[in-house]
Amino acid sequence: MIIKSQELNKIDINHSKKILFYGINEGAKEEQINKLLDTVTKENITNIDEKEILDNVDVFFNSIMSKSLFESEKIIIINRATDKIFKVIEEIIERKIDDTVIFIKAGALDKKSKIRFLFEKNKELVCVPFYPDTISSLLNYAEIFLKQRKIVMSSASLNIIINKCNGDRGTLKNELIKIESYVLNGKKLNTENISKLTNLIENHSISELIDNCLAKNMKKTVTVLNDNNFNNEDCVLIIRTFLNKSKRILKLISDYETNNNLDLTISSAKPPIFWKDKDIIKQQIYKWKLKNIKKLIYKLGDIELQIKRNINNSINLVTDFILEQSTSNTNS
Repeated sequence: MIIKSQELNKIDINHSKKILFYGINEGAKEEQINKLLDTVTKENITNIDEKEILDNVDVFFNSIMSKSLFESEKIIIINRATDKIFKVIEEIIERKIDDTVIFIKAGALDKKSKIRFLFEKNKELVCVPFYPDTISSLLNYAEIFLKQRKIVMSSASLNIIINKCNGDRGTLKNELIKIESYVLNGKKLNTENISKLTNLIENHSISELIDNCLAKNMKKTVTVLNDNNFNNEDCVLIIRTFLNKSKRILKLISDYETNNNLDLTISSAKPPIFWKDKDIIKQQIYKWKLKNIKKLIYKLGDIELQIKRNINNSINLVTDFILEQSTSNTNS
């Protein structure tokens, strides 16, 4: 059954043992899940990635079946789930594993998704969708945050940050926390130092690099790579920028497939697309199919993990990944 994200207080995990959380608003998702987890014992929470489960399904089932008599109820959080894990979830239901609470966190799932359909139609399962925040809700969130901390910021500066958040309050929260740390030292805010503080105000070269990669402009992508001396410390920012832009394109492609009108898709986009970006975003929409941009978003999670585990080789990992994406056929 479907429960709206703002109705999570209706969920009783003593009754609802299997819950699917999906959508691209990672910040709202994390915020609401943490509220739900505040009611349980933290020591019994296990986080695991879908890939880890699929690599060794037997080990996963052994871990959830081997509950000690002295152990309180387990909670397992399956991260970055896709339809690949559908059969595993089906087996959990068939085995009637009811002494373990299972949270499943997924990104965007379309209406044809098997796992989404399963959780929506089964009354014993709970499905919670998380849609992008509106500019109004992000503005309200930011104003409350700033007011509680007595931070003064101009409307222009606040709008710059909000318009770059792609409807994700988690991204907004991270940037507001940076600003909070900055003003604790008695420093004053202005547009210039806000731009330096926030990763959202993208490095122009990084933004240009990702835009051309998504537009499949191989020649320009290589030129930007050669003209800039990116280092290992830039890699996380590159991937985060790539992820933010990919999520934006995901939403635009979805809208375009619905209305079949590219100009309408661009003009009605929220946050608004600046005139100077419209041409390259049109190229990006033409170059990607919905299923392929979803795969890209999943791969970006993988590559971020890889660079964090191997920071000394991160620039090579990111460069290879970008070159691969700028040449691959993603429109079929």
